[in-house]
Amino acid sequence: MKLRLTILFVVLVLVAAAQRPDFTVQQPVFKKDSFYVTKYGAKNDLTLNTKSIQQAIDVCNKNGGGVVVVPAGMWMTGPLVIKSNVNLHLQRGALLQFTADKSQYPLVAGNWEGLSQMRNQSPLSAENATNIAITGYGIIDGNGDAWRAMKKEKVTETQWKRLVASGGVLSEDKKTWYPSEASRYGSTLKNPGEIKPEKTKEFYESIKDFLRPNLLVFTSCKKVLLEGVTFQNSPAWCLHPLMCEDLTVRNVYAKNPWNAQNGDGIDVESCKNVLIEGSTFDVGDDGICIKSGRDEAGRKRGLPTENLIARYNTVYHAHGGFVIGSEMSGGARNLYVDNNTFIGTDIGLRFKTTRGRGGVVENIFVTNTTMKDIVAEAILFDMYYAAQDPVVLAGEKREPPKVETLPVNEGTPQFRKFLIRNVVCNGAEKAIFVRGLPEMNIKEIEMENLVIQANKGLDMTEATGISLKNVQLTVKETDPLMNIHNSQNIKLFNIAYNKADVLLNVTGEKSKGIVLNGVDAKKAKKGVEVNYGATEAAVKVM
Repeated sequence: MKLRLTILFVVLVLVAAAQRPDFTVQQPVFKKDSFYVTKYGAKNDLTLNTKSIQQAIDVCNKNGGGVVVVPAGMWMTGPLVIKSNVNLHLQRGALLQFTADKSQYPLVAGNWEGLSQMRNQSPLSAENATNIAITGYGIIDGNGDAWRAMKKEKVTETQWKRLVASGGVLSEDKKTWYPSEASRYGSTLKNPGEIKPEKTKEFYESIKDFLRPNLLVFTSCKKVLLEGVTFQNSPAWCLHPLMCEDLTVRNVYAKNPWNAQNGDGIDVESCKNVLIEGSTFDVGDDGICIKSGRDEAGRKRGLPTENLIARYNTVYHAHGGFVIGSEMSGGARNLYVDNNTFIGTDIGLRFKTTRGRGGVVENIFVTNTTMKDIVAEAILFDMYYAAQDPVVLAGEKREPPKVETLPVNEGTPQFRKFLIRNVVCNGAEKAIFVRGLPEMNIKEIEMENLVIQANKGLDMTEATGISLKNVQLTVKETDPLMNIHNSQNIKLFNIAYNKADVLLNVTGEKSKGIVLNGVDAKKAKKGVEVNYGATEAAVKVM
């Protein structure tokens, strides 16, 4: 007996240790020397201050670093490049306003959605810089309205009429507004910005307006700090650290209109040693998103996002609160997500990929998550991502994905080894959705101590080694409460629920090893149903 208790204690200690980060995130340190942008000619009016502010940054860098100070006021500027040992500091009341004049943003080789692409230069950028920061209490506005297209169904009739009257062009079906013909033309092409030898400078110029920049792109930088500042109205993604190391994002506010196309909050791509804490995201696409490149290009880069802590953050409107994918071809591992709150997001915890990506996502620890008014799924794993909004718009028709078994190859993605513990969700369309591939199931997922109020319960297909323990489901649609298709070794322990016409529906000839333990089947009108190739032997009730 003592030996068994000792073994159990050792196991618990090992499990607890695995859930604690064993890495540190190094912080930048700056000289106290201050370089006020006004000293270099910057004016608090509508003057374009690009040269003055950039000069302050350059001089600060050449003098060994320090703080470039943006005082209270309106500071209009074009794109700025942050240099090593520079802390760009916005004092309270400062508005750093990037110009709507697209001619101020030259086309540069960059990276977009995991591929090398031509883009307009980002308003804020840095490359191969060390010891850099943007801090303070001010606002950085990317003037994204001048760049983004807009779908008619995402605005009111009055807003639509005002938008059309402002200029720009409409799509052929008159349902999408573009700020220019170049923007519209670019939207009709597949990956138009992708860098290829046959594409000329003239071609890229013809679609320049379509190649929207991310508000901030830091590439291959070390010891990076973003703190206190509001980043808003980005042309595309708001914050995009790419291949950075030792990144801290603390107490920032990323703010975009809810209908901002590609208006992500932060996309951490192929970064190592990351801390995101105390920040707020209210955006038009995913809130906190983890990426690592796309398809063959991402696999060739081979840099996972690893060693990340995301804690004490709040996400309001977003397609997903905390998200991995879909461009995760370089993989993701050792992510620790703790004490975050999602209010009104389309999906809460969103893990998405598709065939062709490849990459392994593993060792993901999500604890102490609070959610409210989630539009779709509270927890979602989906390997059939189709680059669509997670919530179907009124009148929109979508066909379900074609289910077929394909050979496993380097483009086959993998999701495995997740722990999701202590989740409370007050309101969702569906509690849990898990959809793997026939040739590569979603594997080794442990969900424990969940309290979820939703319209629907559990929907699972092509999954292996999934454990749900101590789960309370309060649902409206109860036929069935839980649906499992073509899945193996599924453990359902201590599942409490308010009502069920059918407690568990099991389908598919591949289903086996499904165990119900500590579940009161008597509350349901019917306990277990097996259909469409599943057998009674697939389910064991204890």
